[in-house]
Amino acid sequence: MTRRTFFQFAGAPLIAQNKPAKLNFVFILIDDMGWADLVCQGSKFYETPHIDRFAAAGVRFTNGYAACPVCSPSRAAILTGRYPARTGVTNYLPGAHPLPHSKMIGPICQPYLAASEVTIAEALKPAGYVSGHVGKWHLGPAKEYWPEAQGFATNVGGSNSGMPKSFFWPQWENNPPIAGKNNGEYLTDRLTDEAIGFIRAHRDQPFFLYLSHYTVHVPIEAKEATAQRFRAKVQPGALQNDPVYAAMISSLDDNVGRLLNTLEETKLAGRTVVVFTSDNGGLSAPEWKLKPVTSNAPLREGKGHVYEGGIRVPFLVKWPGVQPRVDDTPVCGIDFLPTFCQATGVKPPPTDGVSMLDLITKRQPLAPRDLYWHYPHYSNQLGKPGGAIRQGDFKLVEMYEDGSLELYNLKNDVGERSNLVAAMPAKARELHTRLVAWRKAIPNLQMPQPNPKYDPQKADIGYWWQISDRPGGNSK
Repeated sequence: MTRRTFFQFAGAPLIAQNKPAKLNFVFILIDDMGWADLVCQGSKFYETPHIDRFAAAGVRFTNGYAACPVCSPSRAAILTGRYPARTGVTNYLPGAHPLPHSKMIGPICQPYLAASEVTIAEALKPAGYVSGHVGKWHLGPAKEYWPEAQGFATNVGGSNSGMPKSFFWPQWENNPPIAGKNNGEYLTDRLTDEAIGFIRAHRDQPFFLYLSHYTVHVPIEAKEATAQRFRAKVQPGALQNDPVYAAMISSLDDNVGRLLNTLEETKLAGRTVVVFTSDNGGLSAPEWKLKPVTSNAPLREGKGHVYEGGIRVPFLVKWPGVQPRVDDTPVCGIDFLPTFCQATGVKPPPTDGVSMLDLITKRQPLAPRDLYWHYPHYSNQLGKPGGAIRQGDFKLVEMYEDGSLELYNLKNDVGERSNLVAAMPAKARELHTRLVAWRKAIPNLQMPQPNPKYDPQKADIGYWWQISDRPGGNSK
């Protein structure tokens, strides 16, 4: 029985009796925002007062994870509650292999989120929810794979687009496919306008709003007056010091504030769950104009890597009636679908995630579990094919090029600097055995293969940002 067939037979009749669906859900997904890109997460350079106030009023998970270090797989995982290895979307789409002479060849991943997958929008529909998508989708090449085909009643801007041509109209033209209203209109403002319009239009019925911002993905562009303010704050040598990137974050923060104010004005805040998270870690590789745009320190690496900087992300949840706190429970993007289903009384389709409802609302600990990552690709951010498993405080990383293993105690070494494989061989074997068994249990899981054209002298040639005619690129 497929997931969609399961849901068709099981979903609607299993709405809990006498438990009306009253909660609304607003899901704010940021593109490429790093774990340390908020003041409440430790940034000394960026300014995020609205998001910080939101975090202080909700549950701030310090061990919140994306399901993949790049965008499309993480987005599919959030929507379906399933690991990227299971949906088949394991790389950013269309997922071309960037390095013709690398040691291995990454597999060609499935270029769309299959129609058979059940999304949050589809799961909540039997409970009377109307769902709206605003912003980035990036989960398929054509309309049959876009939000309207996955349970969303409305779709503003969601397409195959992975990044805008520009954040300013008319430079963004039809990418994303939403017409600007006036010259110089900033995309982050416009998407928030559309989200606010959806809330006002559906204030009298339960809704799920999926606001998927393009910011803070490249191109790194911001309002000049805001960027100028941050130029005055730059401290040479600081890990975070890009004033334009800081201005993008500031504009995002302003818009989060506008959205939250709308919930207050419409008197919906008291029955609306709001989530704020990112699809992967911050861009710390030289993908934009040959320099990093942010730092994820104290975490290691960033977007495109299975180290903590690539997968640990801001993870904020404000739930009506729940007292604010900081929580160090490891949680993941795959956990949202089962959480929302339990909260609305709908039986979820089979997922890899677990419901966080009792953890959030009752502080009831989650049952012990392992978290897994599988990224069999070379990323544009210099990341290499690898996998990982987290069990409690321990994390094992396996690099697929040579099978090498790295073991870290994240409680004592969040920066993943001290490899414990030699000191704790039994623990390393245990976790590796579990990681391999997990991979074997997933049908059709793909692994990278040896490259017959491997040339160690040319292995790193081919990244898009090395090419002079690409946005942000430069010839080498």
